[in-house]
Amino acid sequence: TMIIICLIIIVFGILFTAQSQSLVGPESSFMYRNPEWAVNGSVITIIGVAILVGGITLSIRRKRLSSS
Repeated sequence: TMIIICLIIIVFGILFTAQSQSLVGPESSFMYRNPEWAVNGSVITIIGVAILVGGITLSIRRKRLSSS
């Protein structure tokens, strides 16, 4: 479940960044060609990746501790 949520966060971050770069989305969107959303999208993506990596790392550590 955590992996799916993190992947959704990452996809949204990439989508926001792409929309701010005028790559996707309607021109009427407030994010379209808005450099502020390039930063916001990048930050959202990085946060999603960090949570995903942290969750996987904790899961691996717990499995190692419970098996020993």
